[in-house]
Amino acid sequence: MTLPTTGCQISKKHVLLSEILAVTSVMRKNSRWASGAHTLTARDSALARDLGLRRSTPSTAIQKNGRLSQEADLMGGFQELRRTIWDVDDIEGLPLPVLLGPFFALIRSPLSNGPITSAALSALHSFFVCNLISGNSISLEPALVELSSTVSHCKFEASDSSGDEVVLLKIMTVILDCIVTNSVGGFLGDVEICEMLETVLTTACQMRLSEILRRSAESTMVSIVRTIFGRLHALDPTAEEARLLVNEEEPQHGEISMSVPTSATDTGDFPSQESEGVTSAEQEEATSVTLEDTERSSAAEVEVPPETHSTPRPYGLPALLELLRVLVNILDPNDQVHTDSTRLTALVILNSAIETSGTVIGDYPSLSSLILDPGCKYLFQLARSDHPSVLQAALRTITTVFQTMRIHLKLQQELFIAFSIDRLAAPPQLKPINSKKNNNPTSPRPGTPAIGTPILGPVDTELELDKGSPVPSRPPVQPARGDTRDLMLETLSQLCRHPSSMVDLYVNYDCDINCENLFERLIEFLTKGVYPWQYSSAFDAQQLHSQYLCLDLLLAFVNDMAARAEGRSEPWPSDFLSTDSLMQDKSRKKLVLTGAARFNSKPKSGIAFLEENKLIYSDLSPDVSRARSLAIFLKSCTRLDKRLLGDYISKPDNLELLKEFIGLFDFKDKPIADAMRDMLETFRLPGESQQIARITETFASIYFASGPAEIKTEDAVYVLAYSVIMLNTDLHNPQIRKRMAIEDYQRNLRGVNGGANFSPEYLQNIYDSIRKREIVMPEEHTGQLGFEYAWKELLTRSRQSGPFLMCNSALFDLDMFKTIWKPLISAIAYAFISFDDDYVIQRAISGFRQCATLAGHFHLPDVFDFVVVSLSQATSLLSENLPTQVPNYPVVEVEGQSVTVSSLSVNFGTNFKGQLAAVVLFNIVNGNGNALREGWTQIFEMFQNLFIHSLLPMRMLQMEDFLGGVTMIPLRGGQPSRPAPRSDGGLLSTLSSYLMTPYSASSDHIVPEATDSEVESTMCTIDCITSCRLDELYAQTIQLDSEALVAAIRALEALAHERTITKWKQESDELTTAFNTPSAGDGTFTLPYDPASVFLLETMVSIACQTSRYIEDLWPILFEHLSALLSASTHYSVLLIERAVVALLRLCLILAQKKTLRDQVYLSLDLIAGLPLIVANSVAEQIVAGMTLILQNRDIVSSQTEWNIVFATLRSTTSHPEAARSTFNLILSFVADGDSQWVIPDNFYGLITLLDEFATSAGRLITVPQKGRRVPSQPPSDAAPIERGRRAIDILFDMKRFIWRFTQSSGLQTSQAWRQYYLPLLSSLGKQSTNPSRLVRHTAINQLQRLLLGPRLVHDQSDHGQVEEIFNSVIFPLLDELLKPQVQHFDPQGMSETRLRASVLLCKAFMHFEVRDNHTKADIRILWIEILDLLDRLIKAEKTEQLYEAVSESLKNVVLVMNAADILVPPSQDDQRDEQQRSLWAATQARLDRFLPGFLTEVIPTPQPQPSTPIVVSTPAVVLPTA
Repeated sequence: MTLPTTGCQISKKHVLLSEILAVTSVMRKNSRWASGAHTLTARDSALARDLGLRRSTPSTAIQKNGRLSQEADLMGGFQELRRTIWDVDDIEGLPLPVLLGPFFALIRSPLSNGPITSAALSALHSFFVCNLISGNSISLEPALVELSSTVSHCKFEASDSSGDEVVLLKIMTVILDCIVTNSVGGFLGDVEICEMLETVLTTACQMRLSEILRRSAESTMVSIVRTIFGRLHALDPTAEEARLLVNEEEPQHGEISMSVPTSATDTGDFPSQESEGVTSAEQEEATSVTLEDTERSSAAEVEVPPETHSTPRPYGLPALLELLRVLVNILDPNDQVHTDSTRLTALVILNSAIETSGTVIGDYPSLSSLILDPGCKYLFQLARSDHPSVLQAALRTITTVFQTMRIHLKLQQELFIAFSIDRLAAPPQLKPINSKKNNNPTSPRPGTPAIGTPILGPVDTELELDKGSPVPSRPPVQPARGDTRDLMLETLSQLCRHPSSMVDLYVNYDCDINCENLFERLIEFLTKGVYPWQYSSAFDAQQLHSQYLCLDLLLAFVNDMAARAEGRSEPWPSDFLSTDSLMQDKSRKKLVLTGAARFNSKPKSGIAFLEENKLIYSDLSPDVSRARSLAIFLKSCTRLDKRLLGDYISKPDNLELLKEFIGLFDFKDKPIADAMRDMLETFRLPGESQQIARITETFASIYFASGPAEIKTEDAVYVLAYSVIMLNTDLHNPQIRKRMAIEDYQRNLRGVNGGANFSPEYLQNIYDSIRKREIVMPEEHTGQLGFEYAWKELLTRSRQSGPFLMCNSALFDLDMFKTIWKPLISAIAYAFISFDDDYVIQRAISGFRQCATLAGHFHLPDVFDFVVVSLSQATSLLSENLPTQVPNYPVVEVEGQSVTVSSLSVNFGTNFKGQLAAVVLFNIVNGNGNALREGWTQIFEMFQNLFIHSLLPMRMLQMEDFLGGVTMIPLRGGQPSRPAPRSDGGLLSTLSSYLMTPYSASSDHIVPEATDSEVESTMCTIDCITSCRLDELYAQTIQLDSEALVAAIRALEALAHERTITKWKQESDELTTAFNTPSAGDGTFTLPYDPASVFLLETMVSIACQTSRYIEDLWPILFEHLSALLSASTHYSVLLIERAVVALLRLCLILAQKKTLRDQVYLSLDLIAGLPLIVANSVAEQIVAGMTLILQNRDIVSSQTEWNIVFATLRSTTSHPEAARSTFNLILSFVADGDSQWVIPDNFYGLITLLDEFATSAGRLITVPQKGRRVPSQPPSDAAPIERGRRAIDILFDMKRFIWRFTQSSGLQTSQAWRQYYLPLLSSLGKQSTNPSRLVRHTAINQLQRLLLGPRLVHDQSDHGQVEEIFNSVIFPLLDELLKPQVQHFDPQGMSETRLRASVLLCKAFMHFEVRDNHTKADIRILWIEILDLLDRLIKAEKTEQLYEAVSESLKNVVLVMNAADILVPPSQDDQRDEQQRSLWAATQARLDRFLPGFLTEVIPTPQPQPSTPIVVSTPAVVLPTA
């Protein structure tokens, strides 16, 4: 499909003739051209000339009638043109000025009126349309020059306003045709372009014209501007700049200038310059252009022959620069000539020009410098406008400027962003700032911004709080409200939208010591902007929109950073500053800011800090002194309080510093006023006269040394300097009404120049300099003067700051993210929780994911934790008050699945946002567990809550057991297996105990019914939990790295500690306070069963057991918690303590595999062994099962101490029936013959004690009866405890078989073997010989007798002390115990037999060990007397015939044997006994006579004298019968 041709398809000659006819027809309608006389008159001269005739001078009448001649010429021109082309077939062969001349003359003529001029302009438009005016036309350039001049100086008589505006509209059309539509625009010169642009711009700015005309002119201007500025892309910047310089020196085609005139004499005839001294009323009136009456004549237009025009070069940079200059000047808000409407038009045009130019405009220094200054200066001031349209246009233009010229506008962008943040930030006070108190001058016109003093220097708000230091602060800015706020926020968002924007801010400003931390400020503002304003009274749509914008910009930043982390970044250009130097500058900047803040608070402290951090005095050299080094810093640091700086350097102690400071200025060839201005702009002049004098003297010395012209002495400089300060105050202080004149100033300085006067010109220059430019001291002025000074400082810094670096690099992302991650994530979390918009929620979720990704990428676990914490709070799965007792929730069957309908499942099922948060949270954590640290607390807290409400996967509800394998954690405790302590406190105590028990019957057992909606909500919850893949996360914990795993275990321990130890302390304290008694703390108060604490414990231990490779890191955490539980085991439920014991033993199995942790096994076993009896009894089965597994590793026990702990642990299980059986079987395996035998010297004593404990346990079945009760009966011999006790005694006796082997293998001496092995064995049998159980007791005494009197007893026969130990440590304590009445009460019927057997054992042991043929002559008197005393007590205690006879018989045997061994020798006549024999006989006789009178003389009568014969007495082995 082909588009239709828009050009003319008929001959151009026809078009030309038609247009001539159309124009002349309109002319004839006018009275001037109503008759043809004018035509003949106009033709006379031409006809005569053509025929070669001489014409005489016209008559005086005709000469006087000039108007008639002009009218005839205008009509005759068209007739002449018609005749010229009548015979020409191709009119394109004629020069274009010939074809267009009559039309141009008519348009320029003041005799024409609106319709005629309109027809002529329409003809020109037709010529462009049909290509009569084209690039191929002959003499095109001269014709275009004349065309430009014609349309720019169009004159006609005014008629009705609407018709006249049609003419202006057609002028716009012709200009548009000439420059934009047709191809001839490229042939126009700079002067012609400027003329046409001035015409269109003037029309667009005339307020008296109709709105439609002005808008049409504006649209035309925009089209033209886009066309002509598009040429910048084709031009050579270097050549154009050179051409510009040449044209400035020697204009070749007229002066290139434009203006928007303030008044007009004729329509379109605008003066190029404004007159000075016009009053504001005149200016206001002059801002509009009106159509004037034709009676105001203008000079006649002189038609210039085409050949007199020199061919202009095509337009280029000069015309564009002139247009840009005019547009920028219009923007000046202080120029009261132009209205806001005019500025609005200029802004639209300027924006179009910059949009079209793009980044190319920066290649033209002349254009870019105009934009930099004053373009940005005026734009920034318009950004404060109250006029909405002007503000919008200004902000749009600003963003366009930054988009195209950002590289050249580093400090300008800093200023604008800082200003925008200040206006958008919520004010600290609740009430808005009262604009009436603003001292800034008000706008001279509505909508024109009041000029304040924007702070162009860097200010760090973060340091304003550093120790209250008075950092130079930004003055309060009126906060933007309503549409203005939205507009400014949208603009800020647009500025910071490109992917590298935040990186660029950080690199160019935060890493520049002389700039603000703009990146940090912006992020701080955006994060705060997500929250509602504190002073906002309603959550309106406008505020919500503002919050969305802030959030959107934050999320865009996160998205860009995440993209860079994925590799979509740019390499850092080699021609940029190195990243290392930038980061060093960042670090140095932080130090400088801190030092400056301290200096502003206390100069000495600040200087000490600067010196400590080598910011000063590090450049010392022969040329740089300490004072100069400090002066360089003070002069260059923009963060110092200028008032404080002036006061500091002018102190008497700092005179050298003052000299060095002022010496840093270059005063060479600089007038004294400018020198003073430079100096006083760096610090605030102090108020004390002596300090001012000190500064002035120093300045005079240094300035005079620079060799200033006309000054003869240093004193003259001093006086001049003072005069400049006074003159500046006099001329510019608003409180002084009478100003100092130049004459006064000259008179005051008379004769001070070395006795002479300064020249009048010299003083005049000083006076004029101060009058025109006030010396503005820092922090002194507001208003326009202060702004001008601040802008000047910005331009000065711009020349030193370097270009704006732009690169989407990822090298700075880590530092940026570390700086802002916490407020960033908090803002995203707030948005996720608070906003209801689906798109915002989706973006927030994406932001969470990306933050988590970045945290993993940068290895920042704190960030990942914060993401998890933030999301977990949004899930509603965290519960501050989780119940200890689980309520009775209804359980329903849904699709063959049991579903618990709990409060959490119902509420969470209806909380869609919480479900979203949960899914996002667990999807983020899944696979990223190694990045998590503190966030595990929230994860496990949610697990705990889900567990309580039966929402966790089955795998996570299991607990391992030594007895029953894997079981489920019960949600409710059963009946207490541990009886509560009995109290005699009466009714109140009983009632309190009833109310406090968790097992009391109440309405809690009533199960409510679940509604359909609750079931549906529960199913939604279950689906959500399934989507969270909790079991996968639980499984992934096993694969965690050490650091993350330790964090997870710590989190579990903290939660478990809170629900156990902490909770018990709190509740016991509350109970103590409530009942005003400390009884709660004495162990009587027990926490009820808490399933969550068991769940946390099981989870913790299960993870640890499956990650045994990290047990060294995990053990301290686990043991701390377990030891805390077991150390106060009576305060917690039985099941919890049981699980703690199982957990400890499971961990010991792992510890046993680690040699470095083997000692921890015994630390744990010692803890278990120390459990109270009631607790140990309840967990005994688990203990013995765990110990059995632990002891399967024979290498685990390697010392006697360790064996003692093992046996102490096992000993705690002997009171439990089932556990005692298992423990006894374990001991049997140790002593039995075969591979399982494990009796070694280290465990020998432990085995004895454990077997002794089993025997003792058998006796515990028998209790002492109370008074009035029947005698206790002995349990049957086949009872399990009795049988174990009996077998334990037999094993004890059998243990002697190991002693000989130990002695031989270890090479022990007999005395050592006796003490280590035999004596403990004998002591245990002796102890059990008093066991309440008759069977155990008699078995023990029989085995004791067998052991003592048997052949394998190992002892040192030469050591009588061992024999004494047998009696003192074994036999005597046995008899002493049997003689106690309480022992008699355990078995009144069988204890007599035991005593009898004990007495027989006593006597036989004495005979066996003390009365032998090979007995050494040891003194046995004490031992024998003690035996007699015991027998005496025994007979008196028992008082039975049977015992009496048994004792008598045993004593008889002993006495006879002693007599036969010459130990007990009766007296004789010759009495050859030694002293020992005499004393022994006397003592024996005395003791026996107490309970057996005459017994000794009866058994051993006094012998008759006869030869003595040796008597051999053998002691038969007597075995006592068993019971």
